[in-house]
Amino acid sequence: MIRILVVDDHPIVRQGLVAVLEDQEDFQIAGAAGSAEEAIELAGRQAPDVVLLDLELPGMDGVEAMPRLAAAAPGARVIVFTAYDTDERVMGAIKAGAKGYLLKGAAAEEIAHAIRGVHAGGSHLTPRVAAKVVAAVGAPRRTGLTAREREVLRLVADGRSTKQIARSLSITERTVKFHIASVMNKLGADNRAQAVALATRRSLL
Repeated sequence: MIRILVVDDHPIVRQGLVAVLEDQEDFQIAGAAGSAEEAIELAGRQAPDVVLLDLELPGMDGVEAMPRLAAAAPGARVIVFTAYDTDERVMGAIKAGAKGYLLKGAAAEEIAHAIRGVHAGGSHLTPRVAAKVVAAVGAPRRTGLTAREREVLRLVADGRSTKQIARSLSITERTVKFHIASVMNKLGADNRAQAVALATRRSLL
């Protein structure tokens, strides 16, 4: 069961998200908050697995809240859910630790897919957001990827965790981590989300 904390200052949006997510058999709503301060308090008490976080909140905004959410609930993984995709917002959220970035208007299926993928240790970026990440990190390096590295990266892009990738390819988790580190180095990426974005841009997936 994936425990989810929903954070949005608009009651209708918040209630709608809760209603949609509750329909999923493997989801459980750990709480719903209308502000960052309330979210941090709930995260400390409820220990959610995933936080669906709006960026535009009264008082402390979502990017500011992420380090505090991580401190309150170390195991929680954040997915940004916002109407804004400016370069500053996207990169600020990713640098602050967001594992996913969804724009409001995303279909319920995409939201559910993102939650499951991020919970499993992966990341989720919409194509538009991924393009912004690519632009921000600069031109990719020329070094090519091996067939195995591409295979691992495809599974990373699919939201698979290190353990799931190892099982799927019949290799050790240590080997998976080695391949991912190599991919990130070759692409000039700082994390898995950026690696997927860069690889998508270069048509490697």
